[in-house]
Amino acid sequence: MRKRAIDRKPRETAPPPAKKSDETRSLILETALELFTERGYEDATMRAIAEEAGVALGNTYYYFRSKEHLIQAFYDRLHELNRETCMPIIQREDTLKGRLLAVMRQILSNMEQYHRFAGVLFRTAANPHSPLNPFSPQSEAVRNESIEWFAEVLRGTKTKIPADLSRELPTLLWLYQMGIVLFWIHDRSPKQIKTWRLMEHTVEIITRLISMASMPLMYPLRKSTLRLLAALRDDDFSRQTER
Repeated sequence: MRKRAIDRKPRETAPPPAKKSDETRSLILETALELFTERGYEDATMRAIAEEAGVALGNTYYYFRSKEHLIQAFYDRLHELNRETCMPIIQREDTLKGRLLAVMRQILSNMEQYHRFAGVLFRTAANPHSPLNPFSPQSEAVRNESIEWFAEVLRGTKTKIPADLSRELPTLLWLYQMGIVLFWIHDRSPKQIKTWRLMEHTVEIITRLISMASMPLMYPLRKSTLRLLAALRDDDFSRQTER
């Protein structure tokens, strides 16, 4: 008597443990950063990254759908590092100068290990149409979070800041940070010492200007600056709606 065949569902493979998954993701990202530095962003393909990391190409795409997602993961990692290391500073310092100076020092320290890679990234991220651009819609979440913890830098300090200016200052400080980062990328001085000097001197100037902003003599200049920012926002919005 023939035994009736029994249909069996294929045995499901258990997902890898969370720790193993995190390790694989981190390995792929670290390998990608190395290859981007060695070969350039365009020549470091997803296949090359997978081979160098010793991970199947399908698994590589499982963790990162494209090279752009790899760079976005790098942004996220650096942002998370900045947040974790800067928030204790903000809680410890109570003066605007003390907070801003310590935060900017910490940001530069966190980026130090990525200086070689930063030049490669900049060539791609500088393209205004690139999703890797820090002003792109794809970077909006990290950008907004970064602006928010610059708002934390201002919150609760002893410096008196006019209400109209305090609404704009977090964004202006984020733009200031981006300018320092750009200078740092191109800085070839030993250990980027020029960037550190520039940052320390400009923090001194910025905090003095902010402390003077509530003075009556500064009122016309403050209002002119805020009107200019509002006009720039309107122009940017108009261009976006025309596309």
